[in-house]
Amino acid sequence: MIVHHPLSYTIGSFTFTGFGLAVLLAFVIAQIICQRELARRGHDPAPIGDLTFAAVIGGLVGAKVYYAFLTGDISTLLSRGGFVFWGGLIGGIIAVLLVVKAKGLSVQRIADVAGIGIAAAYSIGRTGCWAVGDDYGRPWSSPLAVQFPNGAPPSTAFEMHRTFGIPIPPGVNPGTVLSVYPTQLLEVALGFVMFLILWRLRDHKHAEGWLFGVYMVLAGIERFLVEFLRAKDDRFFGGLTMAQLLALLFVVAGVVWMNARKTVRAGAPGIYAPVV
Repeated sequence: MIVHHPLSYTIGSFTFTGFGLAVLLAFVIAQIICQRELARRGHDPAPIGDLTFAAVIGGLVGAKVYYAFLTGDISTLLSRGGFVFWGGLIGGIIAVLLVVKAKGLSVQRIADVAGIGIAAAYSIGRTGCWAVGDDYGRPWSSPLAVQFPNGAPPSTAFEMHRTFGIPIPPGVNPGTVLSVYPTQLLEVALGFVMFLILWRLRDHKHAEGWLFGVYMVLAGIERFLVEFLRAKDDRFFGGLTMAQLLALLFVVAGVVWMNARKTVRAGAPGIYAPVV
């Protein structure tokens, strides 16, 4: 049995957490990957800095707004916690698209490298969820299961029932810390696998933008499967969560996107800049 202790240090009035560090590193790594890949393809990487900043702002705002929508509590907009992946992804995409349009950049060109960067950022970002004991899974009896006595929230029988609607096993004290699936580490691993697949396909012969469709399919499948193990209280649709419905839509949209960008043609150039 593994007992988790959160990574958090307080210096004066400032609290330093593993989540904040992971988010910072996630965006830095994503920016480096996108810049280098654009440059390797013969395109100007300079705009990536502004796009990354837009992704940070849009991602944080989107994650909080989505969480407030799910909980029906607008006061959560001002809390430290409550950052939801789908909200962050959607908010980040919207913010980046606005900047791309304002700068007159190619949406498909940016998207083609963004998928690689987002997958890497996702893998790194999920280490932050592990660091603070957030987004863990359902109760699990295994030597690899993890207890989160100081998680957000703690994985006690009481919190499992109150927060996630999971029944307390008969005879279990509500204060008992239950062992659960460490879904954060599973998502770290799956995010890295997504990155490796996209990195392997980065020299594809399809039109610009095709690779982002691949990312959408992989990300949708990953989230759909992991949701079965996560402790959630929003299983409304035949046992599926809201995140799983969004994941299915993401997969379908990704397939459509890939099909639309599978062939290089007039108005749909390849990924490399023309040699002049």
